[in-house]
Order: sequence, then C-alpha cells, then structure tokens
Amino acid sequence: MKSDTVIETIEVAALTIGMQIHLDGGWMSHPFPRSSFKISSLEQIATLRSLGLQRVRWTPQDSDFSHSTTRWDTASLLVAAGADPTAQLAVSDTPNTPTDAAPDTVAETASAEDAAPTAQDLHRAALAAQRAALAACERRFADAARAAKQVFDGAAAQPIAARHGAQALTQQLVDQMIGSQELCIRLLSEGAGDKASAHALNVSVISLLMGRTFNLSEAEMLDLGLGALLHDIGKAELPERFRHREEHFSAAEHKLYETHVALGIAQARRMELAPGASLVIAQHHEHIDGSGFPLKLQSDRTTVPSRIVSLVDRYDKLCNPANPGKAVTPHEAVALMFAQGKNKYDPAILGAFIKMMGVYPAGSVVQLTDDRYALVVGVNSSRPLKPKVLVHEAGVPRDEALVLDLETVSGLGIRRSLKPTALPARTLDYLSPRPRVSYFFEPTQDSGMLM
Repeated sequence: MKSDTVIETIEVAALTIGMQIHLDGGWMSHPFPRSSFKISSLEQIATLRSLGLQRVRWTPQDSDFSHSTTRWDTASLLVAAGADPTAQLAVSDTPNTPTDAAPDTVAETASAEDAAPTAQDLHRAALAAQRAALAACERRFADAARAAKQVFDGAAAQPIAARHGAQALTQQLVDQMIGSQELCIRLLSEGAGDKASAHALNVSVISLLMGRTFNLSEAEMLDLGLGALLHDIGKAELPERFRHREEHFSAAEHKLYETHVALGIAQARRMELAPGASLVIAQHHEHIDGSGFPLKLQSDRTTVPSRIVSLVDRYDKLCNPANPGKAVTPHEAVALMFAQGKNKYDPAILGAFIKMMGVYPAGSVVQLTDDRYALVVGVNSSRPLKPKVLVHEAGVPRDEALVLDLETVSGLGIRRSLKPTALPARTLDYLSPRPRVSYFFEPTQDSGMLM
C-alpha cells in the first residue's frame, strides 16, 4: 500500500457495498480469500459482522459507490499510478458536490472527474492489481506452509495437537474451495517454506482441486486434504539420505525407503486420524496395476482419494525432485505421466488431472504463435486450454510487464513448450523460470491479471 493512501477505520455496522476494506490477521483468521478486498455483496457484510469485529480499516480512495462511480474509480487509478489523488480530486468519507466552492474550483473538480484515465493510468492500475493479487496469494501459501511445518515438527511429541493443526489447515483450504467460483491455479514467484512442507502443501492443494472437479463431499474433501498433507509423515523417522528414492539405492536401501509408508500408518494411529485420511497415507504409493508398494494393491482395493494423491505426488516429484538437476518442466511432467502412467494411474483421474492442469501447466515455458516467449503463470482450473502468461516484451521492463489471458486475446495461442535452457539468455533472465514449482489457488475473477 502506498504511503499517500489514506487509511481510516469504520464500524462494521456501517459497512456498505463498494467499500475497500483491510482485515488484520493472517488469512486463517477469516473465511475470505484475501485480507484486503472490496465488499461486493450483503452476504460479505453479514459474514464480517459474524466475526465479532467492532471496526475495520478501509481506504476511501479505493472504494466506489453507485452514485459516485467516476469520482471513486478515478481516485483509485491515480493512487495506483503513484499520484496524489487530492491534487486532482477531493475524496472524503461522504462524497458530495462542492456547491459552496468558488466557480473556478467547481470547474476544475468537474474537469478532473470527467477526464478519462490515460492508457498509462490503466496500465499502472492493472499492474498494481496484478502485483497485489500475487502478493496476497504468496502470503496465503507462506502462512499455510508455516502451519504445515508446525504440524510436522510437533507430530512426534504431540500427535493429537498436530492432528488438530493439520485439520484446521485442511479445513481452511477446503472452505476456500467449496462453493467458490472458478479458481485459478497460480504459480508463485518464490518457493515458501522448507522442501517437505512445500511438497506436502503442493500435493494437498492440487489434490483438493482434483477432488473439487469430482464433486467430492466436504467430508470426503477433508479426508483427501488431510491424507494428502500427511502422506509422507512417516519419512520424519528415516535418516535424511533415505527420505527420497535414488536410482543408485541398493535393494536393501529401496526397502528402507519404502518403510516410510508403514511408519506413516503408525503415526496416523498415534494422531488418531480418521480412516479415510489414514488410507491415503497407507496407499499413496500403490498403483492400479499392482506395481506399487507396500501391498501391490490394484485399483479395486484402493480409495479414490488415495489414487488422486498417488498421481499428484508423482507429478510434484517430477517437477520438484530432491536433485534439482533432474527436474522436468510441468509440461514435460504431464506428457511423461500421460505416456508412461496409463497403467499406473486411474485413467479417469489422469484425464481429469490433465484437463484441470492443462497441457501447459503453470510453470511451463512456452513459445507463442507470434514467436514471443512466455512463462505460464496461471491456469483456470475449469478452462485450462488458454492459460495466463507472462510475455517477454522487448522494450518493456519485466516489473512493468502485464500478464496476458490467452483466452481473451484473439488470434494468440501457444505453439510449443520449451526447456528453460533453450531460451535466449535475455529471455531466460526476463522470464526467470522458478527452480522449484509451487502452486496455490485464488478466485479467477480476483486474479489481477489482464483480461
């Protein structure tokens, strides 16, 4: 938030539609996708009142009201552009026409209100919204990753407390997905948290998005999310070097690695997890053709949540292996799983996964049909064929580049996927593909991307 933005407080009882408010506390302290948002419905006001808050912060400059749309929207554009809104437009708690002002002042105010924002104003406003949306998404991921790490760190000594923490985190994730509008799978600019918590959260988030596509009930979603979050909990009891399977392992070392499933089941019992979540931990390495471990179960003996987590776990390990030098791009990971995993993964789940993530999942480096290079940064989980991309624009600084939604840009599409090493040096520096792919989600309509 810029230093010249005026922040005021207002009683919750006085809130109205159109006000831009800012809630204190992390994203887990309230049920809204963001801590800063514009009130758009009476239901949101009712929810705010149900939280027991007395007052909240709000920014008049960023708010709008039906009887003064031009006044408020123009002020918001000026603030986003870094200008002082009071230099051209007076903004107060109660917008009104300055009838007692001098004629010249009235004329200047009317002229400022009637002036259309320039293309540069619109670009800066869109860029500010884009940055704010990404920052909010990354804060939510970081908060969730910290909560996951607390669960893992405390599971051995306080298993019941760890279960409560894991359930609270899973409930928050599910609450954000159940009944929401279309969601965007968002690539994060920086990996938050340690590798274990980032992997667990990636698997949990993508698995829950998959569960959403299959219209699982809330109870089923909670079992799926909790099992996905804790699927590798048994690895905490293994020596560090055996927590990731390596090709050079001896037969005995492979067997030791595989014991993390049995260790996870034992930990699930100590945590008193529900059967549905425990089965995910027990079966997340089973394959439908019976080639998995530890029991070589076929599909008719495994649960749907277990089959979802098995697939998503494999995808994340392809993109984020223990040895970063062996990482494949998200596009390559999808292609490999489609080509080599048809016998290992439930065909319906594999098909739904590819449909949801897209042929070019977030994190893929691509060349567009106009020969420009781009990084896929967001995919609408319901309509993934035309993702959102950050394009290398010659002459446009990277921090001023807007994200393009290919679904709404006529005549522009993706020609092919590339390895980052195949990019020209300047493009590689500009797009800066992440060495670790981390995902989170947000409502599509609030993504802050250029439509």
